[in-house]
Amino acid sequence: MRLLIISDTHGDEQTFKRVVLREDPDQIIHCGDFCIAVERLPQPEILTVVRGNCDRPGVPDEALWEGAGLRFLVAHGHQYGIKSSLVQLSYRAEEVAANVVCFGHSHLPQCVARGGALFINPGSLVAPRGFPEPTYAVLEAESGKVKVAYFTPEGERVNELGGTFRLKK
Repeated sequence: MRLLIISDTHGDEQTFKRVVLREDPDQIIHCGDFCIAVERLPQPEILTVVRGNCDRPGVPDEALWEGAGLRFLVAHGHQYGIKSSLVQLSYRAEEVAANVVCFGHSHLPQCVARGGALFINPGSLVAPRGFPEPTYAVLEAESGKVKVAYFTPEGERVNELGGTFRLKK
């Protein structure tokens, strides 16, 4: 399974669409702050999306998605205080038995295993903070292993981010 994880596109639907076409994912997770009408987001049949603090109501604040034997919790992150710590989000991940937690809001790419779950912030596709370039993440799950790689909007690999992880199913 190949999963595209993206966040904080802030209205740049063209860059988002280019990334989706290049990556050809099996599933897309958008962690919020898309800032356009949800109907304009690409490939709705494989899209899981949550509402960010800059989005209009009508999209859930949180979503659960299951694939490749893993349970994903998706949230923007502002409602869990992720700019301070991952503690509140970790508690929520435990409550819903999530193996992978996808979140945004800080615009800072991050990939860390904590408390039995993998926490992935893909960064921002258009407006990075605390990191020199815009990013998105690709997760590949196979045979109990999860590989996470980060890329720039142009498709260049960001080698210092991501890694390979074994998660409990």
